[in-house]
Amino acid sequence: KSLGLEGLIAKRQGSLYEAGERTGAWVKWKNVKEQEVVIGGFTDPGGSRKYFGALLAGYFVDGRLQYAGKVGTGFRSSRLREIHRTLEAITRAKCPFINLPESREGRYGQAITASRMNSCHWVRPILVCQVRFTEWTRDGKMRHPVFVGLRDDKDAMEVVREVD
Repeated sequence: KSLGLEGLIAKRQGSLYEAGERTGAWVKWKNVKEQEVVIGGFTDPGGSRKYFGALLAGYFVDGRLQYAGKVGTGFRSSRLREIHRTLEAITRAKCPFINLPESREGRYGQAITASRMNSCHWVRPILVCQVRFTEWTRDGKMRHPVFVGLRDDKDAMEVVREVD
């Protein structure tokens, strides 16, 4: 991790690499980061998913909320319902993020363009959640973010981007 590497591979002694196969003899251990983020909105659900698709998350820079990505995995269905109920109670009409809309679609699908903003639901930026992710992208987004849980022990205004 201190070398900035993505992770490491552990393999059963004497095992051979088998291209395209998942035998369990080789296992990838990825380095992950964790960060608390502020929820500023959510997207509509897709497919068979109910309540919402992804949380729109960010952190504060000089007292202003900076968008840092969509968090769409890590939820149990019962948790989706609970969080959605909480979000519905704090909706607002205006986007709370200072850096939205973005001018173009990002490399990892995290961008919120002006046309995508039409299908977003905004909330007062007062809820904090913990997120696990692999890295920060060059454009300042979390890559592969996964919801860990809500944080009621942290004031939203205290949430800033943590230094690696």
